[in-house]
Amino acid sequence: MLLALSIRDFVIVEHLDLEFAAGFTVLTGETGAGKSILIDALQFVLGERTGADTVREGAARAEVAAEFSCGAAARDWLLESGFEAGGGTGAPASAAQVLIRRTLETGGRSRGFVNGSPATLGQLRALGELLLDVHGQHEHQLLLRPAAQQQLLDTHGGLQDMARAVAAAFAGWRAARRAAQDAETAQADRAAQAEQLRLRADDLEALAPVAGEWESIEAEQRRLAHGAALQEGTRAALDEIAEGDEALATRLGRVQSRLAALRGFDPRLAGILEAVGSAQIQLEEAGRELQHYLDHSEIDGPRLAQVEERVAALHAAGRKWRCAPAELAGLLASTRSDLERLAQDQDLAALHAAAARAEAGYREQALALSQARALAARTMGQEVTRAMQDLAMSGGRFEVRLLAAEASATGLERTEFLVSGHDAGTARPLAKVASGGELSRIGLAIAVIAATANPVSTLIFDEVDSGIGGQVAATVGRLLRELGRSRQVFCVTHLPQVASCGDQHIAVRKSALAGGQPVSRTEVLGGNARVQEIARMLGGAQITALTQKHAREMLAGT
Repeated sequence: MLLALSIRDFVIVEHLDLEFAAGFTVLTGETGAGKSILIDALQFVLGERTGADTVREGAARAEVAAEFSCGAAARDWLLESGFEAGGGTGAPASAAQVLIRRTLETGGRSRGFVNGSPATLGQLRALGELLLDVHGQHEHQLLLRPAAQQQLLDTHGGLQDMARAVAAAFAGWRAARRAAQDAETAQADRAAQAEQLRLRADDLEALAPVAGEWESIEAEQRRLAHGAALQEGTRAALDEIAEGDEALATRLGRVQSRLAALRGFDPRLAGILEAVGSAQIQLEEAGRELQHYLDHSEIDGPRLAQVEERVAALHAAGRKWRCAPAELAGLLASTRSDLERLAQDQDLAALHAAAARAEAGYREQALALSQARALAARTMGQEVTRAMQDLAMSGGRFEVRLLAAEASATGLERTEFLVSGHDAGTARPLAKVASGGELSRIGLAIAVIAATANPVSTLIFDEVDSGIGGQVAATVGRLLRELGRSRQVFCVTHLPQVASCGDQHIAVRKSALAGGQPVSRTEVLGGNARVQEIARMLGGAQITALTQKHAREMLAGT
């Protein structure tokens, strides 16, 4: 429910602060006084797009703030969107509070806030749809939206539980169908992957790489490829050490003999002689090892060819499968493991059977919902049609048509509201009704009949008195007051019959500033001030004792 509205420099409103009560509130005033500006301000703060001319002339920016108490749907939206529900005055302690504020600068820049946190226009509109419904403005009527029409029908017929069950069944069917489809896609992918793995496994198994093979065969290839150089170098080293005329062993033997002869003259040479002796022994050992190496080495051309062929094969396989030759044995093992894993396919038949069962369950529930909707549609059409007769739409007819649609979370059909202005007329979609007043009265009839179906707690009716008067106007006022018992209702009206039914009466006046600029002001009326306003609406500029008496009678009669 709307608790308070604050307006600054908006069109011709300089400043305005209003608090609102529950029930039925009427807004009256002379034409052009700015009654609709209050509705425009509410639509603005709830995300309606507007131009920079909305800022009052001479002001830097316009600002509108509205405080609401909100129901469960709005509270859930606030939490899901990251906005905390705040406190406030004027609402039950159990109700969440929300303060919505929006500013507009003369340059066209707009900023929105929800409970002090920045909000986009889309967020303001989404929240506004849960708080306020303006009847009489096409772009702001929930009744023109197919989803809202279906929700109204289901709620009017008490079908909410069935609708939720159908939505849950559809979600289950969709999940089961997706699981089967994913399994089919995965199976096709696995078949292609398995084929590639088999090709790789066959190729590697023919090659038969062994762990550690690459390091050993690479070393053998280097040794065989340099066999001649190894023999030549080894022979030269053996000559230098032991077999040549000036071999190291012969020369070191002479050094050892000289030091042995001198040791008797100086004992300090004993350690040196011992070291030379050790070196002599090591040289002799090296010579024997070199001789052994030469005796057992030979140039093996055939083996070299075999080794080089194997090295080339390992290199080629590594390039083909994009790995190092040393990794081929590991790749073969992992390929075999992957083939075993892919062999364990999902049971596609079971998944398809589960999807078929889910679809059958969904269609059974959706068909039951369709039958219940058909009955509810006839009942709702008859009730709204009867209400239209009291609202200056004699002979008018309202229909709820169910149109076949693809299976979805909402069922097997979509709902469409249609209306005809007279018995013989062709019913047309509600969204195409040309008359704003006619549309507002149809909306009024639906809103009163399906009051519990509309989740929005604040309703605004504009132009509901277009083209009516007398007893019909009194009926409109009575219906609005009746609706105000379960919803907060606002109505902009020129009819005293409607205004006299209000629980709260706000008059909108237009005056001029010192410079002649028009401004709009409001006044909450009570007592004699309200009598005077009803009398003005009855008699125009000349308010007589008779019109005042009539006004008192109208107020007393309500």
